[in-house]
Order: sequence, then C-alpha cells, then structure tokens
Amino acid sequence: MAHNTALGQAAGITDEQHEAIVSDDYMSSPHLSSREKAAVLWAEHVTKNTARSRDDVYEQVSKEFTETELIEVTMMSCWFNSWNRFMDSLHIPVEEQSEVNKIKKSIHLDPNKVKNYLQEMIDNWPDKFPEPDEQALSNGN
Repeated sequence: MAHNTALGQAAGITDEQHEAIVSDDYMSSPHLSSREKAAVLWAEHVTKNTARSRDDVYEQVSKEFTETELIEVTMMSCWFNSWNRFMDSLHIPVEEQSEVNKIKKSIHLDPNKVKNYLQEMIDNWPDKFPEPDEQALSNGN
C-alpha cells in the first residue's frame, strides 16, 4: 500500500481519489471517472480471482476500455498482485516512509521514449514464431 500510494500520488492521484479507491464504495464516488471506477472494479476482481466467472463485470469494464487497454489493466493488476504476494510471503518489510516518498520524485516517463521503445518492438516483431524443436516436443513442453 505504501508503494502504491506513492506511485499513485506521483501519477497525479489526489487524496480524495485515493480515499475513494481504497473504500468499499468507490463505484459511487464523485472523485472517480467512469473509466477509473471500471479500472478499480476490474483490478478488484482480478485480485480476488473472480474476474473469470463474472461476465457481468467483464461486460461493464469492456464498455470503458478497448481490448488492448483491458489487457494492460489486467497485466498491471496481475503484476502488482504477484509482487505483493512475493513480498508478503517472504516477510520483506516495506522501507521507511522517507524512502517510499522518494518514489514520488522518481516517476517521470518521457512519452516519446516510450513510443520509440514500442515502435522498435513493432519494427522487430517476427513475421513467424519458430516451431518447437523435437526435444521440447518429446519432453511434453
């Protein structure tokens, strides 16, 4: 929570939005847009592993996001969940608040650098992926 709060603040999430996000009543908050509510709703169901059985939630969320955006929200939710479980399982403590606060100063993405990175990935994307070799097939992989 400490890191995510600092990351959220660095990304521009207000205190009111943060309070709404962590509440049980975020869907009725006037501080969140419909897309923000949908993102929180989806993240909640991904976290609880109920997204797969909640077609109603999927339908609601998919009205707010493109397929690509929904994949990104899902991947980020999964990534943060795995990281939190890793840290919690190994009893790794969160840094002192003064260290966590440094996150606020370190977040700055240059959109052009991100675009260039993604364009390079697209430019080098293979036309065809290699077939598995015989050894991988015989090992059941």
